[in-house]
Amino acid sequence: MTSTSLHELTATQLIALYKSGKATPVDATRDVIAQIARREPELQATYAYDPEGALKTAEESAARWKNGEQITQDGVTIDGIPTTIKENIATKGTPVPFGTAATPLVPAEQDAPPSARLREAGAVILGKTTMPEFGAMSSGLSSIHPLTRNPWNLKMNPGGSSAGAGAAGAAGYGPLHVGTDIGGSIRFPAGWNGLVGLKPSLGRVQIDPPFMGRCAGPMTRTVDDAALMMAVLSRPDPDQRDWMNLPPADINWTDLDMDLTGVKIGLQLDAGCGMPIDPQVIPPVLEAAKAFEAAGAIIEEVAPWMTDEILQGLNRFWSIRAAKDIADLPPGHREKILPIFLEWVEPVPGFTALEGYRAFQATVDIRKLTVAATKPYDFMLSPLSAHISFPAEWGYANNDVTRAHDQIGFTVPYNMSEQPAVSLCCGYDTNGVPMGLQIAGHRFDDLGVLRMAKAYEQMRRAMRPWPM
Repeated sequence: MTSTSLHELTATQLIALYKSGKATPVDATRDVIAQIARREPELQATYAYDPEGALKTAEESAARWKNGEQITQDGVTIDGIPTTIKENIATKGTPVPFGTAATPLVPAEQDAPPSARLREAGAVILGKTTMPEFGAMSSGLSSIHPLTRNPWNLKMNPGGSSAGAGAAGAAGYGPLHVGTDIGGSIRFPAGWNGLVGLKPSLGRVQIDPPFMGRCAGPMTRTVDDAALMMAVLSRPDPDQRDWMNLPPADINWTDLDMDLTGVKIGLQLDAGCGMPIDPQVIPPVLEAAKAFEAAGAIIEEVAPWMTDEILQGLNRFWSIRAAKDIADLPPGHREKILPIFLEWVEPVPGFTALEGYRAFQATVDIRKLTVAATKPYDFMLSPLSAHISFPAEWGYANNDVTRAHDQIGFTVPYNMSEQPAVSLCCGYDTNGVPMGLQIAGHRFDDLGVLRMAKAYEQMRRAMRPWPM
């Protein structure tokens, strides 16, 4: 193993090298920095990139490994592993613009819980990754960050809102990346960049500030690495800043073995709302279902439970929230927002109070319907989205601001119901961009979802690796 290939390795592989003394955190970090220098001019995936700070942290980690004093928590270590953090997860001393030039650039006073857990564990934090305007677009389009592109095809979109994390993970900017997800923002860029992306049960990973349906979670190249990252991210926050958090749970995140015999899986091929199905997304999902069935699982097709009316109600609710955020900006800052984003919130002042409440009611309806539809099954299997990759310059998957969230019909139900869901690559579209398979489980069964993902990952080992 030479240092020039270290940026291609998983966290699990790097830890094995650190233990054997065949490589150090400094070797790995230098190689990742060199890879970022090669790819970043065309991908534009980073924000507040800090190679000097990362090397200093790597040197400290290397000394610990040399002395046999590496940081280990509950038998798990990520000490010295190159890592990135999504821009909207605060890191002390760095402004958090939320993807828009309209936000006053005030340095964060402290690390948010995910950043704090990673830093405590000895992760080598390279910097932040980009996100689109206010995190409310499924793309890499922002008024403060350069346009982020998909490493598989630079003409195509990386997905969002964890756009930079998806591109960085695929391009070899280290093995561990953390994103956030309120409607699919971890799962879309993970799926469309060939990564594993887990949206945990709400509250499993503490965040600040919390919000209905909003989760932080891992974006990695393998399920093993996602599990490793969850062992760190799910640790309690001493300051208890997340008032929607779950109590600490004794979960052996690295125990990913699973017997599929008799496991009942609901197969959903129609979201019931939003964008029409592209024929390309269905065959890989059917192949996955057949593979699970061959391994002993019971597959039963499930009718859609979402409706277009409910989805558009949620879209209205989110636009009201965005309009409130814009109204809170200091004078003169609104003009810095992307025009397409202002177009999305433009109808909000015309909504009546009754229409506003009905928009909020959509969140409750989605939760109720999702819990009922998934209750008979151990897990749910579906496409990540009805559509395939779309041009990098588009803010929305359908390029239609009047239906800005038509792509989230398969993903957002599990945000509102607080259930865990993971996406991972199941094939490639005609643009050469990965397509995603989604696996969801019951609330609190995050480990079960990762075990299902691991089983599928083993079934499809022959698929192409990442586009270094």
